[in-house]
Amino acid sequence: MMMWSHKLRGFRKGFVPDAEGEYNHRLNPLDADLGSEILGSHDFDIKKPLVSAAETDYQMVDVYEVMNPKQRRLSDYYKSLEDDGSYESLHPEFFAPDHILLLDGIVQSTRYGDAPYHESIVHPAMITHPNPKRVAVIGGGEGATVREILKHSTLEKVVMIEIDGGVVNLSTKYLPEWQDCSSIAHHDGCAEWCFDDERADLRVEDALAYFNDNFGSSSSISESVDGNDVQEQFDVLIMDCLDPNDDHPFAKVLYTDDGYVTSLYDALTEDGILVAQVGEAPKPRSPSDENGSFENRSTMIKMLDAIGFKSIHIYEESHCEFLAPWTTLIAFKDVETRKRWYRNPAAVELDLSRRILPTKDGKTSLRYFDGATMKSYQMPSRAFEDNYCRQQDKPDECEEKVRFRNGEEVNASVSSAYSPVFERHFS
Repeated sequence: MMMWSHKLRGFRKGFVPDAEGEYNHRLNPLDADLGSEILGSHDFDIKKPLVSAAETDYQMVDVYEVMNPKQRRLSDYYKSLEDDGSYESLHPEFFAPDHILLLDGIVQSTRYGDAPYHESIVHPAMITHPNPKRVAVIGGGEGATVREILKHSTLEKVVMIEIDGGVVNLSTKYLPEWQDCSSIAHHDGCAEWCFDDERADLRVEDALAYFNDNFGSSSSISESVDGNDVQEQFDVLIMDCLDPNDDHPFAKVLYTDDGYVTSLYDALTEDGILVAQVGEAPKPRSPSDENGSFENRSTMIKMLDAIGFKSIHIYEESHCEFLAPWTTLIAFKDVETRKRWYRNPAAVELDLSRRILPTKDGKTSLRYFDGATMKSYQMPSRAFEDNYCRQQDKPDECEEKVRFRNGEEVNASVSSAYSPVFERHFS
């Protein structure tokens, strides 16, 4: 009763989007993470709104400073503010309150989940590509995705297409760590502030229109003097935007519109890589994506396969500080590039040492990702395998898997670019 009264009593007024006046929970942020995880939690030692219900042209933005006593002690935080030579005062970054960004009431990013989430969505693809020079980001308004991309020495240009400039501006003011590139600012062309880097190009515009206009079927391709196409494609393209299961019309378009998804394929070079955050991981007893709340994720995978991506893979990261392990989809246009995905940790570490711009004292500028972490991403989880085999039209390799486990001779093959069963048992 207390939770209900705190979150919703008297707060539903104004959240009536349709002509019939029907209540729509999607438009009430108190019915989302903001209500259940922030306002509805009564045991935080600190709960301070840095930005409260700020409305941009597209969404509502909240930023909260919180301290959960189950994760950090308030006394340790106060001690970290003193100059007494204690462990806490020497390492205040471990004891500060968490900062949480919410859009329309949904958690998007947190201070303590920042590195695991943003490094996991950027560096696996970047280090797998043999020479990523041009990168595009769809969304990523808080700036941290661009921050991670800028750490790569091969990079010549990163274009970030974010429709909501309000989120970028609010993040600059209230979440400065997300746009802080001071660790690599001493390198030529770099800057203290990520968007001031010579390689960064921030475009506040509609990503659907950008890709459809520049790479869609109706777009024109200019030619250079020698007759070669000079349309500037991207080596890596990262979708860091709405979750595929969000109850939002725009989410459905982002993951299921044929023309738009095809334009993403055409926007990539021949050995290009597409990356997309695709929401929370399935649980062991979740229904198949196509029959559950992740229908858009299932549709997108099938579209990427049909369009021509040679290999599609999904991996999980459990330290993003979201409410569940988070998943990232990676799709390869070229089989040879995909082979680099399975390199051993030592080979990945060697590449990282050559590519990642170091800090002033010569240390890595990465806080989370390394070769061993990459190893953990290379194999999809059992939950994704089971989820895949729960489709109404069960793929043939799911039956072959049973024979394989029983020690029978199998001649497994797969016709789809996405098959966690084949990856886990036959590749």
